[in-house]
Amino acid sequence: MLASQKVLKNTIQRCKERDIIVPTYEQMRNPDKIPGKIKEELKNIGLWDLHPRNLFRISWKNEPVKFGGRYGGVNYLELPKELTGVNARIFVLVGKFFPTGSHKVGATFGPLVEKLISGELDPTTQKALWPSTGNYCRGGAYDAHLLACPSIAVLPEGMSKERFEWLKKVGSEIYGTPGCESNVKEVYDKTKELKEARPDEIVVLNQFSEFGNPIWHYAVTGPAMEEVFNKEKKENQKFRALFLTQGSAGTLGCADYLREVYPTMKVCAGEAMQCPTLLYNGYGGHRIEGIGDKHVPWVHNIRNMDMVADIDDEACMRMIRLFNEPEGRKYLKKMGINPDIVEKLNLFGISSAANIIGTIKMAKYYEMNEDDVLFTIATDSMELYGSRIQELRDEFGEYTEIEAAKDFETCLMNIGVDWMLELSYWDKKRMHNLKYFTWIEQQGKTVEELDRQWYDDNYWSEKFNSYKEWDKHIDEFNEQTGLLKQLVNA
Repeated sequence: MLASQKVLKNTIQRCKERDIIVPTYEQMRNPDKIPGKIKEELKNIGLWDLHPRNLFRISWKNEPVKFGGRYGGVNYLELPKELTGVNARIFVLVGKFFPTGSHKVGATFGPLVEKLISGELDPTTQKALWPSTGNYCRGGAYDAHLLACPSIAVLPEGMSKERFEWLKKVGSEIYGTPGCESNVKEVYDKTKELKEARPDEIVVLNQFSEFGNPIWHYAVTGPAMEEVFNKEKKENQKFRALFLTQGSAGTLGCADYLREVYPTMKVCAGEAMQCPTLLYNGYGGHRIEGIGDKHVPWVHNIRNMDMVADIDDEACMRMIRLFNEPEGRKYLKKMGINPDIVEKLNLFGISSAANIIGTIKMAKYYEMNEDDVLFTIATDSMELYGSRIQELRDEFGEYTEIEAAKDFETCLMNIGVDWMLELSYWDKKRMHNLKYFTWIEQQGKTVEELDRQWYDDNYWSEKFNSYKEWDKHIDEFNEQTGLLKQLVNA
């Protein structure tokens, strides 16, 4: 028996024992296609429960409740112009209502499931290692637990304590590395050390190089944005722009889908001003948790970008206080912002604040008006950053109405178009070429594939559309376990 076939046999047996049924990308995109008996089972399962049926809650369309929810429309929020200071319409997809409170359970689904159903990872003898700057290892540890696969999390020790506490709860092996959000190389170094010490036990699932990460967003997030736009658009309105911080470039996979549907739209990749990697080939540390920097991810299709914008982390930290401190919310209501919207601003975590700022910058740069619709994403909510609010209080004191007024004017109404670059062909190629120093020199990728990413028109479309083939493999895997057939026929 070939090694991969033996591993696959082990995986199938493990799934039989643990009652694991794997959803397809099509089902995560359109939950109407999920079997009714699985939906019935979800009535008795909490959103964050460590239950294998929660694999079917890896969707933007979960009912926004903590327990027993099923499905509805896409979870999103429109930001009113009283809050953004622009006439263009801005929509934010909300990640809080995924298991773990972040859409990263989707970004980690593809890399892990691909390895499991192809026989490249044996959950009975090996561990999935998740190099991360935060939510990716949380999503990975969660998905791995649901798929009965042990996991290892490697992330900067400067991340919020909530992340480490949660990882301990799911039984993940945890390694903190020196530095903060932008210290990605240190994460890589620790990952390499662990892999060399335990080569047969560890399978590395690197979000920056695993195409299953952006493929999930191409297959699921892009269509979710399209659905919201078709629901909300008014006469003469156009899908004009998408802003997303680069991070692992996973969410930017949705831009490739959307470009096919709206070819004239603008796409902007954001990063921290304190670490201007794309903009100035720069470096540094920053506080926007969720967007690691100092390199260009292997899975980032730079050719599909139109712009880069850098976001001041100071503005993000001030914004989360404005949105979450009692005096901040009180002031926003005083300024005429719908109280219902104000009460939902805790749906936006720190990287969400960066995405909102970047989207407003785009609207201002391109002088967009009420006929223009822009989209971004709230990866997670403030539920994961309560300690950061307390740290800001300890550092700066209690939050007052005067502070709220300053932050409202500075961080929202007077957002400028500084630290932005509309990209020429050669700007894009310069950024693309930065991949060489991380991926060819350090991580074992080839120059030939790097050149294909730039020159081969079919490279990216083939990568992203491979989800259709993976769906076939998932169906075949479920047939081999027999669990789905038993459930449907029961």
